Amino acid sequence: MQIDLNSDMGESFGAYTIGEDDKIIRYITSANIACGYHAGDPSVMAKTAALAKQHGVGIGAHPGYPDLCGFGRRNLQTFPGEIRNYILYQIGAMSAFAKSAGTSLQHVKPHGALYNFAAKNE
Repeated sequence: MQIDLNSDMGESFGAYTIGEDDKIIRYITSANIACGYHAGDPSVMAKTAALAKQHGVGIGAHPGYPDLCGFGRRNLQTFPGEIRNYILYQIGAMSAFAKSAGTSLQHVKPHGALYNFAAKNE
């Protein structure tokens, strides 16, 4: 049996460093990379995708609500279709960074309040 050891990564943004991705990466088999809404930014997404590729770690998009101040943990009032667009946008961005690193997405794992919303709604 093979176990997938997974970790959230790429949560730094701008001048803020969150986590120690370069140390954790060697111990995991897949990474949920923040897609810029709840954490992360384009530079961090690109760097984390390249790091995952370098270590043979599978890349997953980790989309969240556009809630950088609340780290994606607050429930947001949304219009019909808005959540779908948030998710498509973030998956598209992460997919492009994975492709740029020479690999592709293998999974998607919603973050925080978006994960809880998905668990309770269709």
